Amino acid sequence: MDGGSHPYRAMSYNNGWANHRFLTACAGLTPAELVAPRTGFFPSLRATLNHIYIVDLFYVDAMEGGTLGPAAWAEREPFASVDVLHAAQAALDRRLIAVAEQADPDGLGAIVEVHRGSRIQHERMDRLLMHLFQHQIHHRGQAHAMLSGTSVAPPQLDEFFSVGEAPLREAEFAALGWSEDAIWRG
Repeated sequence: MDGGSHPYRAMSYNNGWANHRFLTACAGLTPAELVAPRTGFFPSLRATLNHIYIVDLFYVDAMEGGTLGPAAWAEREPFASVDVLHAAQAALDRRLIAVAEQADPDGLGAIVEVHRGSRIQHERMDRLLMHLFQHQIHHRGQAHAMLSGTSVAPPQLDEFFSVGEAPLREAEFAALGWSEDAIWRG
């Protein structure tokens, strides 16, 4: 099988790469810029980035067979600084990649129990992965727009598959400990 026949693996790596690239850029923000009121679903970059992490934690835990459930929301902004958030998000992104790897490809129809407090939702793995990637893209896009109102230029986030970005991508992959072969292997 090539990377094209298991898009969830490629999407999980793309998600991790986009988070890495975005949070690397956000490291240049001042503390005031990180918490400044901004237009978006959440009122600041820090709130938006923490929300992305919390929802990832909620769903990745469920896909790993955990029962964390609504306890994921116990603290609305668990990370006050970008560097600590970046490290936590990177660890969570590696967990998501492992989930996608384990679901390759027969496990994609497996039923996941999502603990929602008063009930347990039963959902297919592939549908939860699609939902999580969409959630990431949605809120990372909002954060990207918020970043444009700061002193930090928003990074390009839609060139993961592009040949034109290969040298930069390869350097970033090396920093993440990844390789093209790991992502696209058959």
